[in-house]
Amino acid sequence: MKTNETLKEVILLQSDALSKLEIGTPREEKKEAIILDSFALIITGVRRCGKSTFLNQLIKKQKKAYYLNLEDPRLDGFDLADFNKIEVIMKETYGQGGVYFFDEIQNVPKWEKFIRYLIDKKEKVVITGSNASLLSRELGTKLTGRYIQIEMFPFSFKEFLDMKGLNGSLDSFKDYFYKGGFPEFLKKENPVILHRLLSDIIIKDIAVRFNIKNTDTLNKIAIFLISNVGKEFSYNSIKKMFDIKSVQSVIDYISFFENAYLTFNVPRFSYSFKQQQVNPKKAYSIDNGFSNSNSASFSKDNGKMLENLVFLSLRRRYKDIFYFQQKKECDFIIKEKDKVTQALQVCFDFNEETKDREIIGLLEALKEFKLKQGLILTYNQEDEFKIEDKIINVIPVWKWLLNS
Repeated sequence: MKTNETLKEVILLQSDALSKLEIGTPREEKKEAIILDSFALIITGVRRCGKSTFLNQLIKKQKKAYYLNLEDPRLDGFDLADFNKIEVIMKETYGQGGVYFFDEIQNVPKWEKFIRYLIDKKEKVVITGSNASLLSRELGTKLTGRYIQIEMFPFSFKEFLDMKGLNGSLDSFKDYFYKGGFPEFLKKENPVILHRLLSDIIIKDIAVRFNIKNTDTLNKIAIFLISNVGKEFSYNSIKKMFDIKSVQSVIDYISFFENAYLTFNVPRFSYSFKQQQVNPKKAYSIDNGFSNSNSASFSKDNGKMLENLVFLSLRRRYKDIFYFQQKKECDFIIKEKDKVTQALQVCFDFNEETKDREIIGLLEALKEFKLKQGLILTYNQEDEFKIEDKIINVIPVWKWLLNS
């Protein structure tokens, strides 16, 4: 528990620091950020993707705001009872009628009880957090039906262009392709920033929170997955590769990575949910620049880098993403409301050698799901094919990203 004096000092210092921050690049999520009384607006996403800056952008639009960053080391030991003190101090300092903004709230055990208390009083509340699972579980127990959730990612290609003041072109896309979208890294281009980010996710978001002692193994598995995006893996193969005692430990570790937005799993499509769980999966990384800085091999495979970038754009919009495999393979199929609506293939260099393989894999998926059109996304080739009753459009990823 913290003293009133300490809490007030931190609130004032944080508010002053926040007021001096640059407003930053406008985010695409702003159209979803609706602040209502009786509801909490929840913003989740990987560390350093710009959640705090986005919070500041929302604060600037309010007549009055109460802000607290709960990752501040000066608040070490902050507990549930301290929230009651914060409420009193905020209103004494800034007056009644403000919107509450809590940054990285998952650091406080049982935080959801206080948030429920606020929304029951019809207060307006915005919170951020870096762990999808913890927030989801806690929201599900105390805030069911009383929140709106937004997921944030590193900059999209459009946001990258806004930040850099560039027009969309193959040249600007090449820059984004290798550097990714973490805002701080794009400003300073120092790979140490992304090395530290990996360390922070492994230590703070996973090891400390889940009491895992062997952080070296966690780190090795994480680097393996971000180095091998788009390649099949099984939990058992990871278990053997890293000499881990149980498959359940591997399942847990990989779920921790996904909950911290470090990596994402894409299952092979099956009409049987049980079979989906058993089938090999593919992993994708949170950001190309992040993987380039933390993996020696990632940047050597342009095809997988392009595939990773396409996945991230899809993941911003869709939750149910699969890969499809019969005689050949289709990289991504999208399921919406229990129906497959899209099939997409990714091919860095679409030429005579790769054309048949890519088209056959996509056609298999189109026929399976009775789709009339499919996409082949390339680095810079453009074309169109009509095969049987199917239309296949070949589009450069950079143009697709600008039109998405």
